[in-house]
Amino acid sequence: MTPLLSPIVHESRGPLPVLLSVPHSGRDYPDWLVENASSGKPALSMLEDPIVDRLVWRALKRGCGAVVARTPRAAVDCNRAEDDIDPSVIDGARRGRVTARARGGLGIVPSRTQQHGYLWRRPITHGQLQDRLDQAHRPYHRAIEEQLGLLLDRFGCALLIDCHSMPPPAAGVPPVIFGDCRGRTADAWVSREASDIARICGFEAGLNEPFAGGHVIDRHARPAHNVHAIQLEIDRRCYLDEALREAGPGFDSVAAFVERLAVELGEGLLGRQFATAAE
Repeated sequence: MTPLLSPIVHESRGPLPVLLSVPHSGRDYPDWLVENASSGKPALSMLEDPIVDRLVWRALKRGCGAVVARTPRAAVDCNRAEDDIDPSVIDGARRGRVTARARGGLGIVPSRTQQHGYLWRRPITHGQLQDRLDQAHRPYHRAIEEQLGLLLDRFGCALLIDCHSMPPPAAGVPPVIFGDCRGRTADAWVSREASDIARICGFEAGLNEPFAGGHVIDRHARPAHNVHAIQLEIDRRCYLDEALREAGPGFDSVAAFVERLAVELGEGLLGRQFATAAE
C-alpha cells in the first residue's frame, strides 16, 4: 500500500519570527483511499481548502517559514487531535466521548459531508489509523514544533498563522475570520492587529465566530513563553473562480494580504520582544 506523504517544510530564511501552517490543502490521493470512497475522489476533494498552499507564496518569498500538508484531509486531518474520532469510521472504536466536530463528520478521519453523505465503503482498522498518524499527522506536528523551536531560539519569540479557507458563509459573516481559541493562543494585540490589517487590505474581519481555532493552534501556542498562534479563515469567493476550485481574479490580492499579515504581525512581535528586553 502506497504510504501517505509527509509535509513540505519551508525553513525560515528571513528576518521574521513567523511560521505558516497549511493543513487542509493536500491533494495527493493514493489509489487505496479513492477506492474506499463511496462517491469517488470528487467527494473527498470537497474537504480541501482549495490551493491555500499557493496563497502563502508571497509570504514565503519574504522569508517566512511554512509547514504544508501533502496528505489530503480525507485521509487524516492534521487540524484534529489524535483522539478526535468518529467511531463509525474506525472498526472496533470505543464509543466514549465524541466531540461535536466528530459527531458532525469532521473528526481526525472525516466520515461524511453535507453534500455527499457518508464517505466510505468500509471502516478502517485501528492499525490503519495508526499508519496514517505515523505517516502524515505526527510528522506534520513534529515539523511545526521543530520550526517554532528554531524561531524561538533565534528571535526569542514566534508566531504561528494556521491558514484555512471557508465555503461561502451565511449572510452577516465577514469574509475573514481570525481565531485565537477565545484568547488562549495569542495575546490580545495579535488578533486586534490582525483584524486591522485585514481591514486595511479591504476585508472585513471577525474574531472567533464562527471559527475559534482548531487543534493546530491549540496544540502549539504558548503565549506565556512568547509563542503565539492564530487561525485564519478566508471566504473562498475572495480568491477562487466561480466554481470555487481554481484561482480567480482576487487571488493576488488575498496572497498580498497573507504576506502583509505575516510581515506586520512578525514585525510587531519583534518590536515588543525588543522593548521587553530593553526594560
